[in-house]
Amino acid sequence: MLVASPIETLYEQVAGKVEKLIRSGVLRPGDRLPSVRRACAQHGVSLTTAVQAYLSLENRGLIVARPKSGFFVRSQLLDSVREPARSQTGSAARHVAVGSLQSRLFDESGKPGVVPLGAAYPGTENLPVKKLSLIMAAVARRTGARGLAYDLPPGAEPLRRQLARRSLDWGGSLTADDLITTCGGTEALALCLRAVARPGDVIAVESPSYFGTLQQIEELGLKVVEIPMHPRDGLDLAALARAVKTRRLAACLAVPNFNNPLGSLMPDENKRQLLEILATRRIPLIEDDINGELYQTDRRPRTVQSFDRTGSVLLCGSFSKTLAPGRYYEKVKSLKLTSTLATATLPQLAIAEFMANGGYDRHLRALRRAFATQLQRMSEAVAEAFPAEIKVTRPGGGFVLWIELPANISAMKLHDLALARNISLAPGPMFSATQQFPNFIRLNCGHPWTPRLARAVATLGGLVRSPDAATVSVH
Repeated sequence: MLVASPIETLYEQVAGKVEKLIRSGVLRPGDRLPSVRRACAQHGVSLTTAVQAYLSLENRGLIVARPKSGFFVRSQLLDSVREPARSQTGSAARHVAVGSLQSRLFDESGKPGVVPLGAAYPGTENLPVKKLSLIMAAVARRTGARGLAYDLPPGAEPLRRQLARRSLDWGGSLTADDLITTCGGTEALALCLRAVARPGDVIAVESPSYFGTLQQIEELGLKVVEIPMHPRDGLDLAALARAVKTRRLAACLAVPNFNNPLGSLMPDENKRQLLEILATRRIPLIEDDINGELYQTDRRPRTVQSFDRTGSVLLCGSFSKTLAPGRYYEKVKSLKLTSTLATATLPQLAIAEFMANGGYDRHLRALRRAFATQLQRMSEAVAEAFPAEIKVTRPGGGFVLWIELPANISAMKLHDLALARNISLAPGPMFSATQQFPNFIRLNCGHPWTPRLARAVATLGGLVRSPDAATVSVH
């Protein structure tokens, strides 16, 4: 049992011992500290003393509390690393041309032996593969031929009912009849775009924006006007307001909750303002909420759709790939019938059961903890290996990291150099219709941290420092 000296209080002694473990590297950034109750037993102190010790360490910036997860060692290296500034965009409406870059990225990421830091997908270690397989088999036995039948729009009622219940978590109040299931998030966004726009129309999009969405816009023959982004708060509403006044927009497409690649989270007040700005011209919003469940705070962020009272928001979901198309419901339903006709029944029923029995929520809790740790480890490794002048985002959710390299570094050259060493990454120009962000990269943090990933990040840092990745001149 610890005995306090007249000068040092008991909780300070506990905090000092933990700090020594952090400073010596026994506890590394991203590591979870023992629970408060376990700390009581380890140090022979009361619950109040253990809590005071942890709060003292948190106030000194050594640890950070994560709601419902505990206390974790905080990265110190990141304190000296700045975030990227607000992005800069032009005002002209332009056609999109990113398809070839996207195809190349996915081809490379799927090759055996390549470290998958490019395409943003989680490692199978983080997915409930076994549980879902067992549920799928059980549902198949129980439903028989029904599980193989066509499930025409709006889709499986059990799944839509579970999603309607879940809408309360993001501030909504949807019913099963408000929802249409799709074959994936890509189809959901494509149906929404087709419902509100025709070839040649202009869509307002975030910049940077996920390249998969840009490719869909490209394939539909639409144009985009790019709206700047803040790394923390998301869409620049002042810039959007100017675009709304000066251009005829068919729609706005945004990811308010954890944009890919920034990881930004739009505050609730900004979400209300976004609706007000678009309402002045009756412009619909396509809200991509694919990362909404991957938050690191104490509560799930609200969707913009939860503030909508006119049906002008077409909400595209995540895990079960659904959408709530508001006043465009019948149009989307009709388009679904003429595209893929139906969504596979058996997977819908299996997901509905996974949600109903609590498995989905347990999986999400574990996934959020895993992604938070993986983002922390990747950020720490990048801060250590890359040049000091880099800038790195601080995502509040999701599992990708957006990095601004020194101004004279070409992301495309770095991509080629890295691939020659069996490392994939996503170069910044992919995230803009106008090939902006020439010295930015996005790294996937969806895989558990391993020595192999650590070596890959160290290699990337060395390549960034080498003259081979530099452009001829700085603009």
